[in-house]
Amino acid sequence: MGMGKPAAGNRDTQLSWKWVIIGTLLLDHVCRSQAAAQCRILRCNSDFVAALGPDGGREGGSAGYCSALRSYALCTRRTARACRGDLAYHSAVQGIEDLLMQHNCPRSGPTAQPRPPPQSPLSGDACLYERTFRLREGRPPEYLHCGVFGDPHVRTFLDDFQTCAVQGAWPLMDNEFLYVQATSVPMAGRMYATALTKITIIFKNWRECIEQQIYQAELDNVPLAFMDGSVSDGERLGHHSLQVSSLDPGRHAEIWAAHIGTTLVVRQSGRSLGLSVRAPLAIVNSFTSEQDLQLCVWGCPTSQRLPAPQLSAPGAAHAHCSALLPKQDIYFQACLFDLLVTGDLNASAAAVAALEDARSMISNPEKVHLLLGGADRHRSPISVTLTLAVFMGNMVTLLSLRCA
Repeated sequence: MGMGKPAAGNRDTQLSWKWVIIGTLLLDHVCRSQAAAQCRILRCNSDFVAALGPDGGREGGSAGYCSALRSYALCTRRTARACRGDLAYHSAVQGIEDLLMQHNCPRSGPTAQPRPPPQSPLSGDACLYERTFRLREGRPPEYLHCGVFGDPHVRTFLDDFQTCAVQGAWPLMDNEFLYVQATSVPMAGRMYATALTKITIIFKNWRECIEQQIYQAELDNVPLAFMDGSVSDGERLGHHSLQVSSLDPGRHAEIWAAHIGTTLVVRQSGRSLGLSVRAPLAIVNSFTSEQDLQLCVWGCPTSQRLPAPQLSAPGAAHAHCSALLPKQDIYFQACLFDLLVTGDLNASAAAVAALEDARSMISNPEKVHLLLGGADRHRSPISVTLTLAVFMGNMVTLLSLRCA
């Protein structure tokens, strides 16, 4: 008996040392890998020149030039550790800062990718996403839905529902094909209420299908055209890759992007804008780890989330929302929240419109009326991929900090 405890203690000590050794070896491997990494500032320089194109960025205007600069800055941040003592690196960083200020470029926004080398001409219906997907896969694409409306409330592509306190400009989507940004401002005289007042949608240049197009809506001005005045783009074989239409010009616009199989609906309800998106899984998932702030994918930051009001809240708000909405689901929650916060019965219009969009964009009627806290039943396979990406990214960050 007397010898048993030391033996157990020795085993625990041996196991502890094994974990220490394993951890040390892993940390050493990461640090050595980072130390061996080459300073890639020359690659950043060449990518910047390639992103500008042969015209030096004049074709895309200031927006295109700023996108290229943001990409340049992102590239330098990625190689910062390996370029600590590189004079060319530090010169480039300072030069980027100067150019961003000279051209009044926002620090956040879409980034430009280097223009790809010339590719063979597209054939057939390559700019019609749904048709080519069916031919290739033998089935229709899997579609996801995101809705942003009201104070604002967000129903993510993963079927999470959140009410956000975000102010300023925030990206809703940011991937290989599309950048969508919403601006939220406080409502006058309301302590906690905010409203979406501006939505910007940038369709990125995509081979022979479309040139870059920008759509922008503001409160009391939901136009029936892109910023260049056109209502369509990318004509090919009798079809347009982009098309804008409206059932209520000035307050509603629907954009159909055939080359990515995506529908976006912008509408004004009451004193706020709203956005509804229906997009294929592959399009939603076409982003890199650097594009990690997307309210339609991840929801709003935890620190910016607001609790929902109780469903049993008495009074006119409860009665009003019950009369408009058939089920006490997330849209009822949003209606109740907006009415309680603003005191304006017209604020219920945002939740009603968002429900109408969800019904038209979600093929399975059972998934339309999402219950608060019941999102896990409906999550698509993208949620697993995104969760693993976050976990692995956090692990690498922790190890990198230890190497510093």
